[in-house]
Amino acid sequence: MDDDQLFSLESFYKEYQSEITEVVVNGRKFNILLPKLLAEFINPHDILHEFPLWAKIWHAAWVLADYLAGMPVESTKQFLEIGAGVGLVSIAAASFGHRITMSEHNYDALQFARANALINECPQLPIVDLDWNRPQSPGRYDYIVASEVTYKKEFCQPLVKFLKACLKPDGEVILAAEMRKSSMDFYNIFETGFDIRVQKKVLRSDNEKIKIYLFRMTLKR
Repeated sequence: MDDDQLFSLESFYKEYQSEITEVVVNGRKFNILLPKLLAEFINPHDILHEFPLWAKIWHAAWVLADYLAGMPVESTKQFLEIGAGVGLVSIAAASFGHRITMSEHNYDALQFARANALINECPQLPIVDLDWNRPQSPGRYDYIVASEVTYKKEFCQPLVKFLKACLKPDGEVILAAEMRKSSMDFYNIFETGFDIRVQKKVLRSDNEKIKIYLFRMTLKR
């Protein structure tokens, strides 16, 4: 019996203190459970070790979710999301009709993702434990998508290897991120094996403009 079959909202609410935030993607509302207290997931003796970056909705995740929601649905195309965090991107994509598998490796993130899939009426959404640094081959996909996975230099080579192994020859990788120096290091390496197109999305609030970049990558022929 796998973890999805053992999971229940009742057990989730007993295990975690959570709160709901509302997110609108392409005109549709989603309720996303987030941890109420980050301190529960932080090692007080080593705050930076495995800091719970999964425990918030990053701007890039919202942009990626909105982008996928607006893509035409092709019933034969299969998507894989890596580093899914609390699950917004996959939940939104599934709700708009795409065939997507959500993956994460952090145990607590997986629990929040499973809970969010249930409360947003996506009970059939496949959710799997996948460490793309040390992957068991999950198969090949038409699209591999992710947000904010290009923040650690040591992730770069394993990520490139994973994408090449799991992307169909005519498939596409779609990555969303704010631009940081670490991101540039990643994309300089990606250019050796992928053709890359870049789109910039600007999110505006009263006090700031946030630039999110969508990198659409296909394998070089």
